[in-house]
Amino acid sequence: MVAASPYRWELDLDTTLVIPVVVLAYLFLVGRYGPPARWRIACFAGAVALLAVAFWTPVHHLGLHYLLSMHLLQNVILAEWAPLLVVLSLSPSIARATSRAAPWRWLTHPLVALPAWLVNYFVWHIPAVYDAALRHQGSLIHLEHACYFGTGILMWWPLVQDEPRRLSSGARVAYAFAAFLLAAPLGLLLALLPRPVYDFYEQAPRLWGLSALADQELAGATMASEQAIVLFAVFAYWFRRFLYEEGAL
Repeated sequence: MVAASPYRWELDLDTTLVIPVVVLAYLFLVGRYGPPARWRIACFAGAVALLAVAFWTPVHHLGLHYLLSMHLLQNVILAEWAPLLVVLSLSPSIARATSRAAPWRWLTHPLVALPAWLVNYFVWHIPAVYDAALRHQGSLIHLEHACYFGTGILMWWPLVQDEPRRLSSGARVAYAFAAFLLAAPLGLLLALLPRPVYDFYEQAPRLWGLSALADQELAGATMASEQAIVLFAVFAYWFRRFLYEEGAL
């Protein structure tokens, strides 16, 4: 049932379990394999802050009851921003220990990790699947969020970690470009479709003077822009490294 205020701060399974579990897992790894550099700890703090925004602020309630744009913002945090910072927060010794497990070596292979992230993104945005998750917020929505975060970890791993395989700078350039090129159509499609595609949000109470179509257009444009900025920044970093290694800089 929708709360009286759309700007409600609420606690549920996501908020009460996910962030503490992530923090405890990181503390365990740090205690076992040694403290990482300060900048890595700062990355982890940033990831926790983003998860707190996604789950502990009105973004959570707005996204699950009112606005597609807020839900897509939450999904972007879970599938891209927070996972990137989590992977960056892991020291080489932690990454090396994690990569000893055969399943992890397979899951983080570029030809597995990137398709898993892309398939997850597109499947959860199929209208029937998306609407079903929003109508089953005690079960399916938690699975959706877990899938976003898990495949986000996999997607970023080959780009920023050297275990279990160290990709060349050129391979990382190609990987980042492929991630952007293959993910971009989803946001652009949502921004350009002539009618709302998600029944849940079409029937939701309206806020901020946004129609269901305007909300969808804003959501798609925001998603496409965010991916362009983040993935282009990573692409540019590795492209510069590639040029340096080739003696062009």
